[in-house]
Amino acid sequence: MSEIANYVMHGAAQVTPAMVEKVLRNLPIWKVEFSQIHAPAFPHLVDQLEFLADVVEDAAEGAYKELPFHALSAAVFALTYAHRKNDIIPDSIGEMGRADDSSVVRAALILHERAFEQYAEKMDFDWNRITSKA
Repeated sequence: MSEIANYVMHGAAQVTPAMVEKVLRNLPIWKVEFSQIHAPAFPHLVDQLEFLADVVEDAAEGAYKELPFHALSAAVFALTYAHRKNDIIPDSIGEMGRADDSSVVRAALILHERAFEQYAEKMDFDWNRITSKA
């Protein structure tokens, strides 16, 4: 398994229900922030972040109860990571500053692909657009 997948699994394992609630309260602001990301080298990043934000909202608010907690915690970890400005590759260094964000988000999506695909299907999202298979 890749180092980034291990990193995501480790980070997701630290997520608690209290952290989910905190992220849920911050999501409206984060969604606006994510929508303003300009990273042509990572064209699916904004859609993936918006998808994961919707997943967290729907699961935490009870609109979608089928999501396993380990998938929810991976989504929370990925969103929290992408929100940070100073991470492995600081966002301030330009477009490449989003490479690590994209890697963490993609790893979370791949690690829990079946759970997220089921959510997308039920909530009428285009899963292929999210996974960049389109």
